[in-house]
Amino acid sequence: MSSEAPKWKLYRVRRKRKLHSAWESAMLCGMLLSVSAAAGFFSSPARAQQTDAAAPVVVQPGAPGQPSRTLPPSTRATLPQRSQADVEFMQGMIMHHSQAVEMTALISSHTENKDLRSLGARISSSQSDEIKFMQRWLAARGEPVSMAMPGMPDMRMSGQPMTLMPGMLTPEQMEALRNAKGAEFDHLFLTGMIQHHNGALIMVKDLFDTAGAGQDADIFNFATDADNTQRAEIKIMQSMLEKKPLKDKR
Repeated sequence: MSSEAPKWKLYRVRRKRKLHSAWESAMLCGMLLSVSAAAGFFSSPARAQQTDAAAPVVVQPGAPGQPSRTLPPSTRATLPQRSQADVEFMQGMIMHHSQAVEMTALISSHTENKDLRSLGARISSSQSDEIKFMQRWLAARGEPVSMAMPGMPDMRMSGQPMTLMPGMLTPEQMEALRNAKGAEFDHLFLTGMIQHHNGALIMVKDLFDTAGAGQDADIFNFATDADNTQRAEIKIMQSMLEKKPLKDKR
């Protein structure tokens, strides 16, 4: 019995090692299977997404209380309808803004007033950007940038006097502005630009008062922003005029 005991103990140790190794192998296989299953689970949607990416889904929101609709991938966006008043507003505002930019171009050589220079730079930058926006809007819709006049397709090219939009300075006013210097220029510029801005407000009001006009989101946002901006600038210019006497600020 004594000789069999060490053998039995050795057998039990070896058997425990084999069982432990078998258990480890089973656990390892189970982990590998779990990882493989998880990889397959997560990779399937990814592959599905990659497949779906080739065919984009176009969803059209439904009216209030109505479900959305899935449209075919070939669906293309179309520009919203615009009225003739929208087109004429943009064409007229390009002409209007162009004169404002022309007025601000005189500032650097006609006055040293720092406040006026700062205001002029802001007006020039914003209205130049807006001109580009309006030109793009018209071009995207196949509309001419210039406003056609009855009997005169392009008055600027014909050398005839151009019809003025509301608030625009007359040729005589522009000539007086070009000939002025210093404080006189400051006064003429401020009074002229206030007149100019008020004219733009009239144009915006006329647009929104026209049935069916101003419904295009781009025009609505642009006209609303122009109205707010120019009202604020009018207040600034009125405040500058109230500073008596209006002297150059060097």
